[in-house]
Amino acid sequence: MATTAQLFEEPFDADEYIERLAWRTPGGGSKGGAEAFDPKRLLEEFQNHIEELKQLDERIQRKVEKLEHQCHREAKEFAHKVQDLQRSNQVAFQHFQELDEHISYVATKVCHLGDQLEGVNTPRQRAVEAQRLMTYFNEFLDGDLRSDVFNNPDKIKEAADIIQKLHLIAQELPFDRFADVKAKIASKYHDLERQLIQEFTAAQRRGEIGRMREVAAVLLHFKGYAHCVDVYIKQCQEAHVKEKLDETRHSDVEQYLKNLYDLYTRTTALATKLTEFNLGSDKHTFLSKLIKSIFSTYLESYIDMEREYLRTRGAMILQRYYDSKNHQKRPVGTGSIQELKERIRQRTNFPLGPSIDTHGETFLSPELVVNLLQETRLAFERCHKLSDPSDLPKNAFSIFLLLVEHLCVEHIDYALEIGLSAIPSANSIFHLFDKQFNDQLMPLISSSPKLAECLQKKKEVIEQMEVKLDTGIDRTLNCMVGQMKHILAAEQKKTDFRPEDENNVMIQYTTACSKVCAYVGRQVQHVRKSMDGKNVDTVLTELGVRFHRLIHEHLQQYSYSSMGGMLAICDVAEYRRCAKDFKVPLVLQLFDTLHALCNLLVVAPDNLKQVCSGEQLTNLDRNLLHAFVQLRADYRSARLGRHFS
Repeated sequence: MATTAQLFEEPFDADEYIERLAWRTPGGGSKGGAEAFDPKRLLEEFQNHIEELKQLDERIQRKVEKLEHQCHREAKEFAHKVQDLQRSNQVAFQHFQELDEHISYVATKVCHLGDQLEGVNTPRQRAVEAQRLMTYFNEFLDGDLRSDVFNNPDKIKEAADIIQKLHLIAQELPFDRFADVKAKIASKYHDLERQLIQEFTAAQRRGEIGRMREVAAVLLHFKGYAHCVDVYIKQCQEAHVKEKLDETRHSDVEQYLKNLYDLYTRTTALATKLTEFNLGSDKHTFLSKLIKSIFSTYLESYIDMEREYLRTRGAMILQRYYDSKNHQKRPVGTGSIQELKERIRQRTNFPLGPSIDTHGETFLSPELVVNLLQETRLAFERCHKLSDPSDLPKNAFSIFLLLVEHLCVEHIDYALEIGLSAIPSANSIFHLFDKQFNDQLMPLISSSPKLAECLQKKKEVIEQMEVKLDTGIDRTLNCMVGQMKHILAAEQKKTDFRPEDENNVMIQYTTACSKVCAYVGRQVQHVRKSMDGKNVDTVLTELGVRFHRLIHEHLQQYSYSSMGGMLAICDVAEYRRCAKDFKVPLVLQLFDTLHALCNLLVVAPDNLKQVCSGEQLTNLDRNLLHAFVQLRADYRSARLGRHFS
């Protein structure tokens, strides 16, 4: 194996190196088994390899010594060079110090000379400037402006500089001697100021920023510089506002109103922030006038466009809802007369004119109501922001009238016209209407005469709906009583209370009583579902009183045998059980009294007077008691009239 220095580079493992040497030696490894192992051969190889390593070590050592000698020699040479450079650097630094001292000396001389020159030149320039101004002043004094600077429009910047200085000088002159020339200078001053502002405006319209900067720099020394700022702000705002609003003013009124509200709100917010800066003593008035001048043409027509938009938008929302229900809206009668007509038609087939079949639909939509209230809420917000304070109550009132028209008249009132099933929803919707009235409208009109008008209008709407509801409920109750009367007339027979076989009556109460009680029970449930609060008790009380009156009058149409009287008592007991569902004490008391009256139909003749004096009947009119006794079949034969003579 050739021995080189590369074999001993890191990482070097001596054990591995010897193993590899033994393996490469014939008879030195484990190859061929124990018989093939030759220790002499391996020893000889190791000795030879050790000699090679010694020779390699000598060669490497000689090479190291040679490199060390070369390194020492180069280090000495480098040290000499560094010393030479240090000496050169010291020489250069000395030269630099000398040069710096010389420059400082020259600079001092130059500054001194410059001060001397300035001391001579400044008075000279002032004298030249004064002479030039005196020349121009003489032209104003003579009244003949001959200089080209005042007659050439291209030299307006130079003319502005001259007239501004002359204007300052003229203010120091006595008025009695120089009144005429002071007036001429002031006139020329204002004329140039006006021309500069016009030039600034024209440059802004052309988009020439550089020219605007030049004119503004000239105007900076004039009194009208603030007006220049006004023009710049107004032009910027007008351009932005005009671009945003004019493109939608006639094509998309909704977006136009949104843009107008947004731009005006942001502009007023910007004005509020600008008041923090020093814009003069009347900054609030200035900014207010500036905003009004920008938006004046749009604010003048705002409320007309708002009303027209709300009128169109409200009509569209209503029509879209009725179209979704496949309902053709049409004029209808007052109250719930349509429902009454429909019931009469079903029972009699009489032609009572057109009716509206609602199929159980209330025609009141929470989604529609939310849309209308949302549109009105946004309109109130825009009205509050965009209306002049003096017109705010009047404008808010006009928006309120549109809400009343669309929500109360066209939607709630119409739904109540065509069916009482709309009552619960109408009540909830009106609460939402009342909430918006208090939250959105009241703050806008609370301190104006329009408050009384709004409250009166709201009162009229409420009263109108209450009258309509009262009329509708009254006619509905009449319809219910009419249905009970129809059941009694169809189902009650005279033989029910005078049976042919007195001893063979097996029923607990009559068929007519059973059907009437079932019908009344259903109607009570409908009333409880359709009403809330005290309205439930009020309507059930009225229905119970009419129910009692009907049964009372119905029982007086028949003649009663002893067993028939017992059956009548059973019927009234069933009616009284039905009346308990009303949960109205007055109704139950009426049927208790009616039940006591029916006892007069079966009591023994000898006990009749005692019963009439009982607790429940003693306060009743004697004629009423007599009328019930007259219904007995044995009235004449038992001579019962004598008890009332």
